[in-house]
Amino acid sequence: MWRLQPHRLGQLACRDARSALFQSYRCASSGQKVMAIRREDHNVWEGRAPLAPSHVKQLVKAGVKVLVQPNNRRAYTMHEYQQAGAIIQEDITEASLILGVKQIPIDALLPNHTYCFFSHTIKAQEENMPMLDAILEKNIRLLDYERFVDENGKRLVAFGKHAGVAGMINILHGMGVRLLALGHYTPFLHVGLAHNYRGTGMAKQAVRDIGYEIALGSIPRSMGPVIFIFTGSGNVSKGAREIFRELPHEWVEVEHLPKVARQGSMNKLYGCVVSRGDHYERIEGGGFDVEEFTQHPERYISTFSLKVAPYATCIVNGIYYAPGSPRLISIPDAKTLLRRQEMPWLQQSPGSPTLPHRLIAICDISADPGGSIEIMDQCTTIDRPFCIYDADQHKNSESFDGDGVVICSVEQLPAQIPIEATDYFGDRLISWVPDMLKSFATEPFEKYEACPSVKNAVITSNGKITPNYAYIETMRTKRRLRIGSRELAFIAAKTKLKKVLVLGSGYVSAPVLEYLTRQKSVSVTIASNSRSEAAQLASKYPNTEPHYVDMIEGAENLDGLVKEHDLIISMFPQTFHIQVAKTCIKYQKNMLTSSYISQEMRELHNQAKQAGVTLLNEMGLDPGIDHCLAMEVFDEVKESGGKVTSFISYCGGLPSPELTCNPLRYKFSWSPMGVLSNAIRPSRYLRDNEPVEIPAGGALMDAVEELDFLPGFNLEGIPNRDSIIYKDIFKIPDAHTILRGSIRYKGFCNAMKGIVSVGLISPDPVSALHPGGPDITWKEFMCGQVNAPTDIFHDTLKDLVFEKCGRDKAKYRAIADLGLLDDELVEKKYTPVDTLAKYLDSRLMYGPGERDLVILRNLTEVKWPNAATELRDVRLVVYGDSAPNGHSAMAKCVGYTVGVAANMLLEGEIQEKGVLMPKDVTIYRPVLQRLRKEGIIATEDIIRGK
Repeated sequence: MWRLQPHRLGQLACRDARSALFQSYRCASSGQKVMAIRREDHNVWEGRAPLAPSHVKQLVKAGVKVLVQPNNRRAYTMHEYQQAGAIIQEDITEASLILGVKQIPIDALLPNHTYCFFSHTIKAQEENMPMLDAILEKNIRLLDYERFVDENGKRLVAFGKHAGVAGMINILHGMGVRLLALGHYTPFLHVGLAHNYRGTGMAKQAVRDIGYEIALGSIPRSMGPVIFIFTGSGNVSKGAREIFRELPHEWVEVEHLPKVARQGSMNKLYGCVVSRGDHYERIEGGGFDVEEFTQHPERYISTFSLKVAPYATCIVNGIYYAPGSPRLISIPDAKTLLRRQEMPWLQQSPGSPTLPHRLIAICDISADPGGSIEIMDQCTTIDRPFCIYDADQHKNSESFDGDGVVICSVEQLPAQIPIEATDYFGDRLISWVPDMLKSFATEPFEKYEACPSVKNAVITSNGKITPNYAYIETMRTKRRLRIGSRELAFIAAKTKLKKVLVLGSGYVSAPVLEYLTRQKSVSVTIASNSRSEAAQLASKYPNTEPHYVDMIEGAENLDGLVKEHDLIISMFPQTFHIQVAKTCIKYQKNMLTSSYISQEMRELHNQAKQAGVTLLNEMGLDPGIDHCLAMEVFDEVKESGGKVTSFISYCGGLPSPELTCNPLRYKFSWSPMGVLSNAIRPSRYLRDNEPVEIPAGGALMDAVEELDFLPGFNLEGIPNRDSIIYKDIFKIPDAHTILRGSIRYKGFCNAMKGIVSVGLISPDPVSALHPGGPDITWKEFMCGQVNAPTDIFHDTLKDLVFEKCGRDKAKYRAIADLGLLDDELVEKKYTPVDTLAKYLDSRLMYGPGERDLVILRNLTEVKWPNAATELRDVRLVVYGDSAPNGHSAMAKCVGYTVGVAANMLLEGEIQEKGVLMPKDVTIYRPVLQRLRKEGIIATEDIIRGK
């Protein structure tokens, strides 16, 4: 006799349920009902069917003709369906209703039929839109199992439980192999993949067997207590927990996780079911309200990565992710969770392997790429169910070795338990078949008399999308018009070409373009006030276009450029950054610079944060790499209980020693204006808890110190800007000395004193240097600088300049040897410093085959709790390429750092909003790791004291 589900009986209370079922088949006017079960061809592993032979038998007994397409992949054989009364044949055109499980190839869709399967179209999934178009064109009435819901929106037909069962079995196996690769032999290794078992009974027995081993203490103590975290309360999570219960276990609450992680037993496993209220918190005021969260998820944040994930050995995720909701684990969260860390509470034996971090495995049963577990950006497969994901966003599906966490996120998990999954699904589906059989695709949708749970699941009918799903077409239209809703932005972010705007075509832009365009998914616009420079750069790299923009003339097209790109990189002089930043905030675009954070930029922090914009600064060499290397040491020291008592950092870009035969012992691999301006800036630093103030105007050149840390070089150093502010920025309150300085070859500072003494680094406009004025030679201009007539004898001018230089021959020779007393015409640029910068740019530029180098040194003094001291000496030396198409050392260090940071922003690895610099581990660690691959590698010496 026909079997009814209890929930179905309630919905048919308005009529006699049994008589209604049979009446639909015995209506003389309609004749015998014919339905079909089509073969599954979406995936080679698919052995499921929507109905089992037992369900077919009920249908046949009720008078339904059931056709079954031949398919030897089904877990149930064709003979079993035939024995149940089905007719096995290829041609199913006779059926008015065709049932399947997964998506159907377009060519296999029969016109004017009713179909029911998981179409994966209700979110306007781009990959299934061609199939939806074909369904509309072929006048197919489409029902989707996913939309069979009750009045509360609860799913009525699903495979969820078996997804949880299969996922849990798989991840136990994955943990076993992963732990073995890390040097830990565990019982988990003896659980196979879910499809290796005939059914869950066999799988459970295997799980019980390893549970016996665990109870006897076979988990290595060096692993620490094993904790499984389960998210979600639906069938998926219940299925996973059903398997977990076969192991010796204890359930704990979220608040007990820290204690369990440190003191838990090694003879059992710990499970924790995490509900939404355990980790979702209102941004303003705290707390959690279900109704408010459902309507306004943007008002909430998730503390899962702080309160739960740090204590997990394995996370089993079974929650559906709604775009716009706070994620359980974002990409930045993953970087923190997956970085190598000391776990002192673990019981280590001498020589025993150590785990890189507590989190070993993630089973994302939801299989929602880029969803609640953001690092899971692509589903794994039954063929290759696992991949290793590390903190640097590398994925490896070939090996279980290396850093990272093992992830299993198979989209079709129930297919691994096909017989039980088919029985389970069919038991829930069969009650709805009578209403589905009333559907005739050629009749108007309005005449379709079915219960709400079935009729509301109709997505298409009569060549149109039904009213309940009209939003699908709206979403498609918005996508085509590039109008972003949260859902569209979420979908498009995974597939669209990422567009980057690089403002500036100067010395260091080439490596930025070279790094970014390695990825085919990135296109770059290089915008400059020099059309020729932009065009020349763009011609060297794929997916790169030049564009003209002139910030001095008002940059009228800046708004349009910013609006059309996903990320803006400003390589312009610092004076233009604020205008660019404000435009980025206006159009909600992230921005990246290599420059120091100015006070004006800092004041944009709240505006940027409110607009959801990241303004990432100081991502070059100095500032940039120096910060990253410093923070790496500082964080290591703090985590180990030490204190930073002194920090001295020097950095500089220099010519190779053989190129120092010029008065400044210097050549320009970046803007000369920056080098010259730094010579007259004020500076301050901390020395033995005493602030040292150096006034503006050139006194900085008198603060020079000899640097002997690389004896093979003849180096000197001068303080750079305000070092004292880094006591708070770097959070090193115990430091009595903080100094950041610039490196030059000996003689630079004295030569620069001479140039300063004759007013050549003045930023004030001079009428004689107005571009519209009469021509002037350097000799004539220098006469004006020493208050002499322009027609004086040349030797007299030399004597006056010599006197101006304090009768210091080295200072005078710098001016004379640079040609600043000659009769060469001046290219006037309003101010002395701008004019000199332009002159030196051509005179001291690098020639073909010449190379530069970068030297950086961070010296950190550390004091440990036992009063012992230590010096951490970090050094970086990088040479430029001598090849014609190579990059200078300065360009590499700045450009590749910018390129790495840009890629991190594009990939969502940096998600903090506001004005930022690289002082967080989630930024500096991957930056340093990726720079090493570009040959930018620092070394460290540790000198221990008593």
